[in-house]
Amino acid sequence: MIGRIFKWIFGAVVSVMVAFMLLLAGVVYLFDLDEAKVGQLGRFFATMRFIEHEYVDEVDSSKLIDGAIFGMVRALGDPHSAYLDPPTYKKLKEHSEGTFGGIGVVMGFDEEEVRVISVMEGTPGASAGLKAGDRILRVDGEATKTMAPEVVAASIRGEAGTEVVLTIGRAGEEDRDYAITRDHIRVKTVIGRMVEGEPNVGYIRIVQFSENTGKEFKDAVASLKNEGMQKLIIDLRANPGGLLTSCVEIAKEVVPAGLIVSVVERDGKREEYFSERQGELMPLVVMIDGNSASASEILAAALHDTGAATLVGKTSYGKGSVQVIMPIPGQQDAVKLTIARYYTPSGESIQGTGVRPDVEVDLPENATEDLQFRAAVNQIKQK
Repeated sequence: MIGRIFKWIFGAVVSVMVAFMLLLAGVVYLFDLDEAKVGQLGRFFATMRFIEHEYVDEVDSSKLIDGAIFGMVRALGDPHSAYLDPPTYKKLKEHSEGTFGGIGVVMGFDEEEVRVISVMEGTPGASAGLKAGDRILRVDGEATKTMAPEVVAASIRGEAGTEVVLTIGRAGEEDRDYAITRDHIRVKTVIGRMVEGEPNVGYIRIVQFSENTGKEFKDAVASLKNEGMQKLIIDLRANPGGLLTSCVEIAKEVVPAGLIVSVVERDGKREEYFSERQGELMPLVVMIDGNSASASEILAAALHDTGAATLVGKTSYGKGSVQVIMPIPGQQDAVKLTIARYYTPSGESIQGTGVRPDVEVDLPENATEDLQFRAAVNQIKQK
């Protein structure tokens, strides 16, 4: 009897070990793991099991995995790659096609702070009294310096009618909480007008590159041409970027025939976008600043490298990379990961360096006049 039980236990143990080895072999094959990576996985699981069994309080294994993924992505040292937890990922998916629940502000991000770049008229942010230059210190009590830019933006957005509390730092004032009720924000991404006192100069501001930006730009150009426009100033200041497709759509209207931008992946795979624009081009001046990023830098660099425009303002942000969002299988979270870099027509990468203007002009916070715009007008008059 004892022998039979022993044989049964031995057979069960062998079966489990065989199943484990087959599973391990399958994981090794599926994820293309070498000996070193298998060893690293051993470190990970050993640490996880130690925490689960020995930590003074009960632990939630799913939170340990969330933290591990967060740390894994953060270890890349890339400010544009991020772990998106379920609430953040849900908010990002809900924000599409330029309509969303929000407060109507454009934000700029750097390593130390989140700053309000502009406040849209007639929005909850404007009604609450937010101003350009305000520093967003906390969102619903959570410090923004510990949050990725995507998380800050997603936390401020939300369902129309709900409230978000922003702690605002303003020069010369004590920090203050602003309780703001979100509303549906319809972003008009292109604004055009003729420049006062210059009967043949048009001005177009592109706020960001979204679904309808290409069409809005073409409509604005057509309208201004009907008013006599023969020269154009394009304002890309505080433009955080957006859809590459919309950027390319506009570039095809103003960049001479040739390369607009190259997208190069890790393995050297290259995707190139070209303009087929023929004929005489309208004289152009483009305005940029430290918050012109991503797609706005691509457009500015293409116009500059091809000699189609003079750039005025300050060196741009320096985001020359491409991200994709990978939903984690079977879960409600995702990873946003940099997978490629942009290269300008001259073959330069703008990642970390930005696009330098031809005419550098500061815009002091206390300026009573838009000195960059005045410099742009002076430049366009010479063309």
